[in-house]
Amino acid sequence: MPRKIVLGFSGGLDTTYCAKYLSEEKGYEVHSIIVDTGGFSPEELAAIGEHARRLGVASHTAVDAVRGYYDRILRFLVYGNVLKNNTYPLSVSAERLVQALHIADHVTALGADAVAHGSTGAGNDQVRFDMVFHIRIPGVDIVTPIRDLRLSREEEIAYLRNKGVAMNFEKAQYSVNKGLWGTSVGGRETLSSHGMLPEEAWPTQVTRDGYDDVVLHFEKGDLAGINELRFDHPADAIRHLQSLAGPFGIGRDIHVGDTIIGIKGRVGFEAAAPMVILKSHHALEKHVLTKWQLQWKDTLAQFYGNWLHEGQILDPVMRDIEAFLLHSQETVTGRVFVRLMPYRFQIAGIESEHDLMSSRFGKYGEMNTGFTGEDVRGFSRIFGNQTAIWHAVNGEAKP
Repeated sequence: MPRKIVLGFSGGLDTTYCAKYLSEEKGYEVHSIIVDTGGFSPEELAAIGEHARRLGVASHTAVDAVRGYYDRILRFLVYGNVLKNNTYPLSVSAERLVQALHIADHVTALGADAVAHGSTGAGNDQVRFDMVFHIRIPGVDIVTPIRDLRLSREEEIAYLRNKGVAMNFEKAQYSVNKGLWGTSVGGRETLSSHGMLPEEAWPTQVTRDGYDDVVLHFEKGDLAGINELRFDHPADAIRHLQSLAGPFGIGRDIHVGDTIIGIKGRVGFEAAAPMVILKSHHALEKHVLTKWQLQWKDTLAQFYGNWLHEGQILDPVMRDIEAFLLHSQETVTGRVFVRLMPYRFQIAGIESEHDLMSSRFGKYGEMNTGFTGEDVRGFSRIFGNQTAIWHAVNGEAKP
């Protein structure tokens, strides 16, 4: 009886090669799985499934992971206002981890002997997939033909043509990876340290001008409504906001960062909805959270984002940070007013019953109602007391 292997399958060149190679050269019973994190239409998923079956897989499974993706990871990126290097909303790195977790679960459900992915030896994804598999399905063989054989694109194409596989072998000028939390775009301009993607390279073209005012409704940190619409799940709200903000060309940028394997990487991305949500959520938090809540959230969220990017979603410290982030959202409820414009957006303000800027306690720079000038006089003496003692003991050293 042939050994079972589960193959993470996207239908592209690399995973198509893996499906054929693992079956015909290695004798595996191949079970393919595609995990949709918001990047495929039903028609595309159906076409990928048909392609897998033509390759001779024993079974093909499509997993709708969009809502689970938000619940498991994206909500904490929103709560933490996470932007890698103050730029990138972790679009691809987050979804790879969810995909790896579902693939590992499928291995367990099928009782498979091995698991395979189509990563090369040059990027972050190989580490993310391998690490999740080592932890969740220890002892299961990890097979990576593209990485292990150091295959070139031309070698893969020649092999598949020899096997009679019919597919589009033309390499797209730009590599695009689409998901719920943004779309990455790689091409000639991102391979060096200088260059911006041309207009035609962006998957979402700019078709809107003027402006559009929208109101985002947050409930305990989650986007629950847009204008008059309410949504059953934040993932649905994200998709709707993307349809409103994307045609303005909002959220386009180039991210430069450190890869897990120690080299610098550069990639373009468009993430209209994520950028609007993160900045709007942060604006609301600045009104409803205290100074120290905000500071510790920033500290923990920065670590959380970096550790997530490096594939460490299963580290128990991540559950500890998630518990903090979840609790911090108890009062993050309110409306945020946003104006969408070509290539940019502005946040006009917020309304919340938890707003700590309430005029009941005074108006900054004008009048306070919570304490007197004498209260401040005594406070400032006590607040600076230890520093005053230091200077009295050690002399009046100038800074």
